[in-house]
Amino acid sequence: MLALKSDARETAPGEDFFVDVPSDFRCESGDLLPDAHIRLRLYGDLRQPLIVVAGGISSGRFLHDWWGDQIGEGAAIDLMRYCALGFDFAPTEDQRIRLSPLDQARLVAIALDPLGVRRVHAWVGASYGAMVGLAFAAEAPERLERLCAISAAHKPAVLARGWRGVQRRVVEFALAQGAVEEGLSLARQLAMITYRSAEEFDCRFPGRVGDDGRSDLDRYLVARGDAYVSAMAPQRWLSLSESIDRLEVEPACIQAAVTLAACPTDQIAPIECIEELSRRLPHLHALHELPSLYGHDAFLKEPAQVATIIRTCLEGAE
Repeated sequence: MLALKSDARETAPGEDFFVDVPSDFRCESGDLLPDAHIRLRLYGDLRQPLIVVAGGISSGRFLHDWWGDQIGEGAAIDLMRYCALGFDFAPTEDQRIRLSPLDQARLVAIALDPLGVRRVHAWVGASYGAMVGLAFAAEAPERLERLCAISAAHKPAVLARGWRGVQRRVVEFALAQGAVEEGLSLARQLAMITYRSAEEFDCRFPGRVGDDGRSDLDRYLVARGDAYVSAMAPQRWLSLSESIDRLEVEPACIQAAVTLAACPTDQIAPIECIEELSRRLPHLHALHELPSLYGHDAFLKEPAQVATIIRTCLEGAE
């Protein structure tokens, strides 16, 4: 295991740990992982109860970059009481491989051993990070006390699978045409429509199409799509998008106390799917409704509500 110094890109205290990927590690598909290391970052004192924190496929080990409201002294994940662990989803290289949320969970389990962590106090995950948490809880029930899963169920919603499939084919077509950046931008634009709610767009973008053929909504989507190109490599994105659709967790295998949160306007993880999961869990602690205009992005846009849900999991689940 390699211990690295704090990264200058993040002002919050943290320390990187890179753990070697075992040479015999194979994904469920049989594919060989191109990564040499599992990349993690610790916040706080490892002698405190450990909380694994994971978000959407664009998130990573620099937790304050994407969920800073929830982590720190006095925050829901209070670094005076807990140690937080972030990690980068595989593949970290720009290669396309067939992997699943379970493969991500297995990598985290491997990384916990050299850290000396036999049992995780809690896994707090949202979106894809919650899917990986569900997979971890089912695969290694003896290693997790409690799970907070926000905006995720035990299987992908069929309509959302269809949307993601179209996005992937857009990127595949763009790769074949030598227009990678344009394709990834278009895929992200389509994704943004599915992440948010119709109610939000009605409120924010009531204007009509202008003389240039674009509306304010068009300009917003183009800006978000173009910005994404510098944040995500195309083959890696394809791998992670496919991984979402390979989610398959048996809720009965989960022994941790589980706190769930569902947003009624979420088109990616519909509340009905999360309610089904709640009925099948052996140890449901709570199912919270997360009202928001922001749909699947509520975990990023509703910090006060999300903090309450996280605290309910960490302080109330037994």
